[in-house]
Amino acid sequence: MANWYNQKVKNLFAAVLKLKTPDEARRFFRDLLTEQEILEFANRWQAAQLLDRGVPYSTISAKTGLSSTTIARISRWLYRGLNGYQLMLKRLNLHHRNSASFEKGLR
Repeated sequence: MANWYNQKVKNLFAAVLKLKTPDEARRFFRDLLTEQEILEFANRWQAAQLLDRGVPYSTISAKTGLSSTTIARISRWLYRGLNGYQLMLKRLNLHHRNSASFEKGLR
């Protein structure tokens, strides 16, 4: 997907940053996305948290219903991506593993 980070996407991110409460986030995302899309994002976020704790793919798949291919993709972004997952895990005090490599990635 060429140039996915365009002005429309920047506008979306700016809108997300204006959300102030969980209720506002719930209402905005429910208007923006289908219930199934929200559940898919929630499952991916849960998978990232479980991967960070060292939980095996098979357990993550059983808990989330995600395929091993999707879990592998999440793992790739968790450990070799843009550090978005790592940032949120740390910010929410959920980060369990590889904190030294995360810190190194911030420099």
